[in-house]
Amino acid sequence: MADLEQARAWIAAATSLAVLTGAGISAESGIPTFRGAGGLWKNYKPEDLATPEAFAKDPRLVWEWYNWRRELIAKAAPNAAHRALVELEKHKPRFTLITQNVDGLHDRAGSGKILKLHGDIWRMRCTACGANWPDRRAPLPKLPPHCACGGLARPGVVWFGEPLPDGMMKEAEHAAASAQVALVIGTSAVVHPAASLIPYARHAGAKVIEINIEETAASAQVDCALCGPAGELLPLLL
Repeated sequence: MADLEQARAWIAAATSLAVLTGAGISAESGIPTFRGAGGLWKNYKPEDLATPEAFAKDPRLVWEWYNWRRELIAKAAPNAAHRALVELEKHKPRFTLITQNVDGLHDRAGSGKILKLHGDIWRMRCTACGANWPDRRAPLPKLPPHCACGGLARPGVVWFGEPLPDGMMKEAEHAAASAQVALVIGTSAVVHPAASLIPYARHAGAKVIEINIEETAASAQVDCALCGPAGELLPLLL
């Protein structure tokens, strides 16, 4: 309880906050994590489905999997942790939400300033003309989908072996470096470059608070590690 009180005090005093969220926050909305038991990678290896090479080899198989994921996510709703972050944003002059998640639950909860490190499953990108557009249909009527130009469309997400969107990491690093408090929520802290933001924020002087249901690769590096569901703990920190 002392850790919770200390974390609450740090957040109350801070005028600038950076938040990094991972799959754990969405798991509380019923979206399976990639790396946990029963995760989305259970029946397929990541390299079978989430690489440019896999898409080039079998775009229909890749889109069948993403179509399934989109249907799964469409049934989920933002939880108390997503809503608590919206409240936090309202009360802090400088607030940046950095997410590794592609599910759009932060958007649906009402968060404003979001850096989507790994893209957005609800956007599509044309492999021919480069057009980028939203599409929230689930299921999609035709697989694989195509652009208005006739080119093959791909999910608007970052695949293994691909760089993050231009300037995205620089903006995330700026937010982490200028934060007085950094919240790390539901991330395994093993996926880079996102995981590097945790020591980056700490070295810049931020108090780093982790919220996770289990110990992670970052737990030993943070100032305060709170163990439990984000949907229960985050509202207590407001």
